Amino acid sequence: MKALTEDGVRGCFVNATDAELERLDLPWWFDATLWDSLDYFGWTDPALPERGYLVADTSFGLVGAVLRLPKNRPQGRRALCSLCYTQHKSQGALLMVANRAGRAGRNHNTVGTYICADLSCSLYLRGLRRAFGGGMLPETLDPEARIRRLNERVEDFLGRVLVDD
Repeated sequence: MKALTEDGVRGCFVNATDAELERLDLPWWFDATLWDSLDYFGWTDPALPERGYLVADTSFGLVGAVLRLPKNRPQGRRALCSLCYTQHKSQGALLMVANRAGRAGRNHNTVGTYICADLSCSLYLRGLRRAFGGGMLPETLDPEARIRRLNERVEDFLGRVLVDD
């Protein structure tokens, strides 16, 4: 992923209200981000643990989405991230929901998918982080194909956020 600027990140959210953008805090580690290791930029808000952010450079430009994480997180079950196919124990992958852009979002239409709770799919695929009590599913795909699939899944999710019916 190419390096992002703070202004670039703040200006790319397609489903955020003005109030949400005012409260948006970039993570403390933003300036130390290793962009070459990422396929998308994602983080959860430490002040609002039920809010996450996902930003990706897609075929339709730089797109960001505000995500809602569940308040009541299920305990004791395994979950599979729909983006990178990493299996996690307990709360490691969560159903994250995004309001759709435009009128559809104002009408409370949402899309959701299971995503690694720490939004670190890129690091799991590259072996830079390990899933506690889970891990990558055995596949015949090579690492580059898995990364391409991750990018396709992220673009598909953000494309569903962008659709305004």
